[in-house]
This record gives sequence, structure tokens and C-alpha cells, in this order.
Amino acid sequence: MGSTLGLRVCLGHSAHSLNSCTISSITRRSVHILRYCGRPKTPRNFTLQQSLLTEVIRRSGSLSSAPAPPTTWVDRLPKPVRPYLYLTRIDKPIGTLLLYYPCTWSITMAAYALESPLTTPLTYLSLFGLGALVMRGAGCTINDMWDRKLDKGVERTKTRPLAAGEITPTQAFAFLGLQLTAGLGVLTQLNWYSILLGASSLSVVTIYPFMKRVTHWPQAVLGLAFNWGALLGWSAVAGVTNWSVCLPLYAGGICWTLVYDTVYAHQDKKDDVKMGIRSTALLFGERTRPVLAALSGSSMSLITYAGYLNGQGPLFYGGVALAAAQLARVVWRTNFDDRPSCWKGFVGCGWSGFWIWMGALADYATLLLNASG
Repeated sequence: MGSTLGLRVCLGHSAHSLNSCTISSITRRSVHILRYCGRPKTPRNFTLQQSLLTEVIRRSGSLSSAPAPPTTWVDRLPKPVRPYLYLTRIDKPIGTLLLYYPCTWSITMAAYALESPLTTPLTYLSLFGLGALVMRGAGCTINDMWDRKLDKGVERTKTRPLAAGEITPTQAFAFLGLQLTAGLGVLTQLNWYSILLGASSLSVVTIYPFMKRVTHWPQAVLGLAFNWGALLGWSAVAGVTNWSVCLPLYAGGICWTLVYDTVYAHQDKKDDVKMGIRSTALLFGERTRPVLAALSGSSMSLITYAGYLNGQGPLFYGGVALAAAQLARVVWRTNFDDRPSCWKGFVGCGWSGFWIWMGALADYATLLLNASG
């Protein structure tokens, strides 16, 4: 009888007081009650004790549904805004950097070729940085609106806000309008040639999510979109694009994108087969390593050629050499059947873009120092 009373006392707590208990303390109390109880004297007592204990365990288990501790800085923000921020992948800045680096190559190389004052590349690097942040988020929104049904069947993407039902397609569309308006605000700070060139990239951004349904080369289409800054950065600085330099730079960036996004696609290849999604990861299969090695070599060769046509100095080629070594390291070390290894390799590819920029920036800094001396 004492054990039954103890269980009733435990269950008599309000929901608030129960939630203030820890699971371990409730479990210890339940075990103590069972030990105190011993063998029940009547079937009725046994049945009552069993049902009350079951309720204690059920309530203690409900504690596991309490809000989880923050896993990213976004989780510390007000709840209504979190789904929109997660929709933009702002908690994963690698995507923004991969979009930004081709812009930095082009801006810095143009400033070097034109011997522009320091304020010129600083201005455009800042504008393009903001633009990359906004438009990468808009691209993610467009992608998730296209893929919300497919994302539900992929382990890694099923918790995305649209797939999980945290926001509706209508809400996402309205949010996209705000993103595109912000992107347009950045774009209108450029000259008219650059405004028209930048606006023309939106069609590629829009059709990219559809490509994975019809071709094994969606990564190539992503490369067309993500490296547009290699064309646009130069025109922003110079007023017009130098196609002889920018086309090989753009092509090198596309090959670079094929490398990092194929590594990225290997994370989901098992789910992609079930969902009917196509990718270069599935196309290359067991040949992924040698194919990515060839694409890496093509990327670095084309970017080197762009530097040669632009009259870059030795520091630029040093940066390209570091980028090539980084890509070789990623291609050699990545386990394409292991999701964490693929993510690490994907992020590692971003460093190659950084080193190319550092080489171009070092050349430009040397130019300024020599001019001031």
C-alpha cells in the first residue's frame, strides 16, 4: 500500500513540477518504490502498481521532448525567424564562400590589370560579399521550393524547413521576393553593363533545381550559376568584361564546381537512387577519384591560363599551386562512401578558392607597394 501511495504522490505533481525533475531522479524513486513494495499481496495491488509505474515512466519519457539545447547560433534567435534563416543555410557559410570566391578572383585580377586604387577593389569586394550572402540564400529558397517533396525522402534534407512543414510554400515565395529585392538593391549599385549581365544569371539559378530530374550533370549547371561572378566582377571594376581573361577563369571555376559539388553529392547517393535524383556522383560512381583528379587539373590549368593572359606575377601562380595541392589532398583523402568524409572534403575544396584569391591579392598588393615606392 505504501508503494502505491508513493507512486500516487509522484504522479500528483503538476506538469510544471514534474518537468523540473530529472529523468534520473524519477527513475531512482520508481526503483526504490519497487524494492520497498516487494511481492504484491493481491493481484489488484499488482495491477495498480504496474499501471502507476507505467505512467511514471511515460511522464519521465515526455521530458525527452523538451526543447533540445541550441546546436547553432540560429537556435538562439526567436523561434518565428529560425525556419527562414535555416532556409537560407546561413548557418553553413561555405556555400556563400563558394559563390563569393570567383567574384574575388575577377575583381582582384581586374584591379591588378587596371592598376586601380585600393578603394576600388575594397568597394566591390564588399558589395559582392553582401550580394553573395543574399543571392546564395535566394538560391537555396528556390532550390527548396522545387525540391520540397524530394527532400522528404532524403535523410540529410528531410529536416529542411519546407520539407518538414515549418513554413509553407506561400511563405517561402514571399520570403524569396524579399531576398530578390535585396539582391536587386545590391546589383543596382553597379554600372548598367553589370546590371544586365548580373540579371541574366537568374535564369540559370532558377532552372538548376530542375536539372537533377533530367540529367546526370546538374553540377555543371550549378557551375554556370555559381561562377557568374568571374564575369561580373571584372565588369563591375572595368565597366565591361574582358572576355579573353574571364572566359578561361569562368571555365576553370565551372570545373572547380564539378569537383566540390560531386563530392557533396556523394553524401546522398543512396537516397538519390531511391528518389530518382541524378548527379555526377552517380554518373562517375567508382571512377569518381580519377575523374575528379582530371577536373581538378583542368580547373587549375584554366585559371593559370587566365592569369597568364592577365599578366599576373609569380605570387598569383603560388596561390594557384596551393589551391592545386588542396584539391589533390581532398580528392586523395575523401572516402566517397562516408558522409562525414564527403562533407569535410566539400568544405576543404573551398580552401582552394581562397588560395587563388590570396595569390591574386598578393600580386595586387605588390603592385601597389611598388607604385608607392
